[in-house]
Amino acid sequence: MRFFSEWGQFMMMGARAFAEWELENSNTILRERKRLIILGLLLLPILIGGIAFADQIAETMPDLLGGKKAYSPAYYGTFIFIVSIAIGLGAGLITGCIGAGGGFVIAPALMSAGIKGILAVGTDLFHIFAKAIMGSVIHRKLGNVSVPLASVFLIGAIIGATVGGLINRLLYEINPVLSDAFITTVYAGMLGLLGTYAMIDFIRARKASSGTVESHEDEGAHGGKEEGTEIGNISRKLQSMKLPPTVKFDHDYTPGGRSISWLFLVLSGALVGLAAGIMGVGGGFLTFPIFVYILGVSSMTTVGTDIFQIVFTAGYAAISQYAIYGFIFYTLAMGMLLGSLLGIQIGAMTTKVVKGITIRGFYAMAVLAGFVNRIFALPGKLSDMEVLPISKQTSAILEGIGIWAFFIVIGGFGVWVIGTFIVNIRVLKGEKEKT
Repeated sequence: MRFFSEWGQFMMMGARAFAEWELENSNTILRERKRLIILGLLLLPILIGGIAFADQIAETMPDLLGGKKAYSPAYYGTFIFIVSIAIGLGAGLITGCIGAGGGFVIAPALMSAGIKGILAVGTDLFHIFAKAIMGSVIHRKLGNVSVPLASVFLIGAIIGATVGGLINRLLYEINPVLSDAFITTVYAGMLGLLGTYAMIDFIRARKASSGTVESHEDEGAHGGKEEGTEIGNISRKLQSMKLPPTVKFDHDYTPGGRSISWLFLVLSGALVGLAAGIMGVGGGFLTFPIFVYILGVSSMTTVGTDIFQIVFTAGYAAISQYAIYGFIFYTLAMGMLLGSLLGIQIGAMTTKVVKGITIRGFYAMAVLAGFVNRIFALPGKLSDMEVLPISKQTSAILEGIGIWAFFIVIGGFGVWVIGTFIVNIRVLKGEKEKT
């Protein structure tokens, strides 16, 4: 039970850190005219070519760049573009309002909409890469990036992303249903663990709030850890193993700095890259807790390095492992980018008029809805592979329950947040005038 709690907290810290990165990128993109122009230029081919001339463009495109002969089209019609905006909007609302990564629901949402799992992963990676490039604030945080630390970490991340992409493509070549089943199982396990922890955490916080102030409501992504202070036992042990070569870091926060072996950095990077390559979430939700709680890197250095690695890990995985094989749906990616930018802003502003405990409850429900969605889709996949002896009718009913449960919870949450935002828009404007 203790292991479950610690691992759940580990993932929650990562989800919060990833959400902070998403919010910062959204703010950077939407508050600068040049970046808005870039966004418009990215969307222009989709709006004109992808919708008006979808068939003609797809016919003339090379197979490996998403033409009709590739695994799926690069362009599609108006309806799918609107659906992608809605999916991005829902993920953005969760990220902005809850302060934890809403990107976890993108792949399940795309798969529920009929997109193959491998295409959902590749598209999500490309969407993250586009957002990272457009909203990159690396130049503002270079003082917090340890270039040697990031460089060694990226060696492992590239290896891991390559392996993850290779696994997904190999399984797809063997059997597309096997690929879907694998990705579904990975997401079900991750969402089940995170959702259960989030619900238990919400119940505990609600009980605590009935008599006292919520104990760790505003703990934040850093978990209250101060810069350059004590590190955990695991971090201390790893840093004490002087296996050459080593990397030095955190000179600004600890006298003489700290050092750690390349081995542990490369292994950590490989894990993050593997998660990015298989799940398509960029690996950002793992980097923060691994750096802070396992490697013993200060939070400030971690934030800068995390931004640095997401750009390269997501970019490398998206292009080298998915784009050149035709596993990216560009129309979906751009629609999700547009929707998420809008959703993050609305969600972030809504937090000013909504109780924190309510937000935490919604997050637990959203993640558990994603878990139900994937776990109920799994029997159908196993049945198609003749692993599980159930009828197609039964598997269709189960999958339908998972899809309806998922979209009712996410859709209901979205309607509630947007409704709350509209109702309180005058209050929000008043707060802006006061500040």
